[in-house]
Amino acid sequence: MGFSRAGPETICLQSRLNFYNPRQNLMTRLFTAEYSAWFDLSLPGLSAAHAVIPLGGTSNHFVTRNLKDLLGWDAFNVTEDCDLGIRIQRAGYRTRMLHTTTWEEACSLLRFWIPQRTRWIKGYIQTYLVHMRHPLQLMSELGVAKFLHFQVVVGYSTLATLLNPLFWFLAILWFLFRIESLTSLFPGPVFAMGVTCLFAGNFAFVYLGMIGCYRRRYWDLVGYALLVPFYWILMSYSGWRAFFQFFSDPFKWEKTSHGL
Repeated sequence: MGFSRAGPETICLQSRLNFYNPRQNLMTRLFTAEYSAWFDLSLPGLSAAHAVIPLGGTSNHFVTRNLKDLLGWDAFNVTEDCDLGIRIQRAGYRTRMLHTTTWEEACSLLRFWIPQRTRWIKGYIQTYLVHMRHPLQLMSELGVAKFLHFQVVVGYSTLATLLNPLFWFLAILWFLFRIESLTSLFPGPVFAMGVTCLFAGNFAFVYLGMIGCYRRRYWDLVGYALLVPFYWILMSYSGWRAFFQFFSDPFKWEKTSHGL
C-alpha cells in the first residue's frame, strides 16, 4: 500500500525510529532527544525536499528487485544503511519516510555508546570518501541540489564533530587569557559569522531536540534537550576516535551491547 501511494520512483520506505527506554538514565534521555529530532523532523524534511536520505539501520522496506539491481548492501561499510541510501538516490530512486515508529533500545552506558557512535561516524567517513571518488560524476547523477544535500548531511555533519573541539579550545583561550594573537584569526566578517553560529546555530539544534521531544509527547524530556551541548562533547570524542580508527582498522565493527 505504501509503495503504491508513493509512486514508482520510491523503492525504499523508512520507518521512524525511537526508543522504548527513554527515561532509563541521562544518556538515554539525550539519545532520545537526538533521535526524536532526527527521525521525526530532519529526515521527513529531507524526504519532502527530495533530498539525499541516509537510511537508519532498522525498518527499511524495499522493492526487492530494485534492491537486487543496486547489489544490496556494501559488506565493507560499517554504516551500510547510510551508503545504500546514497546509492538509491544516485540511481534515480527515492526514499520516503513512514509515519510508523519502530522501537529500539537506547544505549544506556557510555562504554557502549562511544563504540557505537564511533562506528556510525567512521561509516559516514567511508561513505563520503567512496561517493566523492568522482565528484563530478556524483553531481551529474544526483543533481546540484542533492549533491549539496549530500555534502551537508554526510560530509559537514562528520567534519563538524572533528572541528568543534578546536573552536571550543580557541574560545576558552580567548575568554580566559584574552590572547591578542587570536584576534587576527577572527576578522570582523568571520567573527560575525562565528557569533551567528554560536547563538542561532546552537539554538536551532537545541530547539530541534526540544520540539522533537514535544511532538513525541515526551513532556518531561523537553528540558533535557538543553543539555545537548554536553552530548556534543561525547560525539566529538567519538568522532576523533572514528577518524583514527578509519586509518588503523577501517572495517572493524564494534558490536553494541543490548539488554541493559
